[in-house]
Amino acid sequence: MLELSILGFLAEQPLHGYELKERIKALSGHVRPVSDGALYPAITRLVTAGKLDQRTEPGASAAPRRILSLTDTGRADLLERLRSPKQAEITDHVRFNTVLAFLRHLPDRREQAAVLRRRLDFLETPSSFFYDGGKPVRAEDGGDLFREGMLRVARATGRAERAWLREAIDLLEQPG
Repeated sequence: MLELSILGFLAEQPLHGYELKERIKALSGHVRPVSDGALYPAITRLVTAGKLDQRTEPGASAAPRRILSLTDTGRADLLERLRSPKQAEITDHVRFNTVLAFLRHLPDRREQAAVLRRRLDFLETPSSFFYDGGKPVRAEDGGDLFREGMLRVARATGRAERAWLREAIDLLEQPG
């Protein structure tokens, strides 16, 4: 998820590390904060793999800044990650939002629709936070005010997301 965010934001424009960190925090930081101890090693891995270029520019104060930009190899990796997200990037809501944030970079509308269809298929599989005898517990059957709240909110959110996904897939699959 972190590498996808790095590649995605740098596909939009070159950034220095602090700007990149702030954008990643804005996207998912309240749920999964990004630390310097995770961000900078990920940047180093991507630079070493030839997916990012870095150059040094004078800083606003005295310290020079490393400006990062995406290479052609990095763009190809981004597109492949968007084309074929890992299963966890489909099933985990925060990770899927990261895919959504950059899916516009994938130029083929059919491929975009295929990613959305995978999420829709996942959401249409009956599930719950809680199970009884192997069957999902419905909000009305839990007997627990707080679990009922969790289940009702999840059901409403899921319903809204499925409706949007269907609309988006229909739009993407229209000719021309």
